[in-house]
Amino acid sequence: MPWVSEEMCVGCGVCVEECPAGAIALADEIARIDEEECIRCGRCHDICPEEAVRHDSERVPQEIEANLDWTRRLMEHFDTAQEKRELIDRMKRYFAKEKKVAEQTIDQLDSMSGRL
Repeated sequence: MPWVSEEMCVGCGVCVEECPAGAIALADEIARIDEEECIRCGRCHDICPEEAVRHDSERVPQEIEANLDWTRRLMEHFDTAQEKRELIDRMKRYFAKEKKVAEQTIDQLDSMSGRL
């Protein structure tokens, strides 16, 4: 999912004009992408003269940290080291499931692509 770096966006509106889905709007002179409306065509990324529209892969470290912060917040509800270890094991199973879902989705997308 593309996203807009607020520090880099100058609010020129080129991406707004070029978005075929109408998923981008200017708010406070910064482009904002509506994830629900975005069709992931990549035009905004290609057209941005400031390179403010960024790839989602750049956010991997922040997403990892958010997951760790979530786990830390959950740990506050447990008192003993054993309970906290059990929570960590449950979180690992949760993220392993998410990984499996992502991998199987990618496999299915590959199959869809092969049938086109």
